[in-house]
Amino acid sequence: MDQYSASCHCGAVTFDVTLKGGLGSARRCTCSFCRMRGAVALTAPLDGLRFTKGETHLTRYQFNTRAAEHYFCPTCGIYTHHKRRSNPNEYGVNAACLTGISPFHFDEVIVNNGITHPTDDPDAPDVAGILRFETLYKPGV
Repeated sequence: MDQYSASCHCGAVTFDVTLKGGLGSARRCTCSFCRMRGAVALTAPLDGLRFTKGETHLTRYQFNTRAAEHYFCPTCGIYTHHKRRSNPNEYGVNAACLTGISPFHFDEVIVNNGITHPTDDPDAPDVAGILRFETLYKPGV
């Protein structure tokens, strides 16, 4: 398991995270919320997040079935993590919040089928596609 320090953009929320599957757990989702959010999420077990500052500052957002819990900083608006509907024993953590990591560090990211959720239709495909990034310019990535 890989360990990282993380924060929102303004620094009001800081945390340490232990990833399950490391950076190889990167994924995106096609549900209505994730399509608009556009973040790359990494997997952490529920006991893998340890807030060092600002946990009570976070705002929670839920929609539709209200099973997933999405958290963001109300000051800078950055999504930090969410408790997953597909696996309530895991968090999805915004890769861009991890120190030294950017969504552009991933050549390919699996995109999960979030439009037809597995709990709604177990026969639906899990993967909707693959998002690819080709680096043309490296400074500042």
